Amino acid sequence: MKDKLHSIAVSSSFQNFIIGVILAAGAIVGLETSPWIMERYGGLLRTLDRIILALFVAEIMIKMGAHGRTPWDYFRNPWNVFDFAIVAVCLLPFNSQFVAVLRLARILRVLRLVTVLPRLQILVGALLKSIPSMGYVGMLLFLHFYIYAVIGTYLFGRNDPVHFGSLGTSLLSLFQVVTLEGWVEVMRIQMYGSAQVGSGSDQYLLAASEAFPVGAPLFFISFIVIGGMIILNLFIGVIMTSMQESQAEAEAMAQGHGKEHAPGETDILTIERQLEALKHQLTLLRHRMARQRSGVDA
Repeated sequence: MKDKLHSIAVSSSFQNFIIGVILAAGAIVGLETSPWIMERYGGLLRTLDRIILALFVAEIMIKMGAHGRTPWDYFRNPWNVFDFAIVAVCLLPFNSQFVAVLRLARILRVLRLVTVLPRLQILVGALLKSIPSMGYVGMLLFLHFYIYAVIGTYLFGRNDPVHFGSLGTSLLSLFQVVTLEGWVEVMRIQMYGSAQVGSGSDQYLLAASEAFPVGAPLFFISFIVIGGMIILNLFIGVIMTSMQESQAEAEAMAQGHGKEHAPGETDILTIERQLEALKHQLTLLRHRMARQRSGVDA
């Protein structure tokens, strides 16, 4: 029974079937967002959702049964724990006050695609592995934002209180600038003064207009070059490195599984190799002893 369940759990047809069920679950949750569809086909969609939930439970039972007398080994795989948690939340008896939680749990079932597609597992594993390094890059990026926000508040605070009136406002404005969204307009206000560019808004009536024809371009161009084109690229570099490491680990694990031996076979092979090495050494000793004897006889 264990071998049969294991063959079902690892078969490609079973995996493809589960992928189809996950996609159907995501499609049903999306259709339920339409009041028109729910009014006409709500009963059918709810029935299909119950069938999908039952299939997920059956999948978990099959995978646990594949471990034979130790079904708890199913939880040694973190991805299996993730699957079990999502299905368990969907089975909880929520009342009307927790409908939003139930809907959230149902849409999270789409994330189960990560657990059944190895390539997605490598991608998610790379992202998780890169978090420590990304933390240091994020710290560097924050220092970059903070320094430029302080400089921008001192330089452009009186001329442009809308974008640089305070440190918090300056940080938000610089975040807009680093995304390259409307940064030219913000720079032009500092280059030509708020009286010339920002006069169309009542927010600039009390501003002390002051132009920075040279300082403003240097400020914004250097900020974008350093922040948007160098530091942000560090994130990409960290993720790519983690991707390569995760890919190498996945390939090593695949090769390891491919070369696995039956229980006890590895010990037998090791003993056989040691015996062969001893035989080779004994053969060499015999040849040496024979040469020595021939030399003495001569």
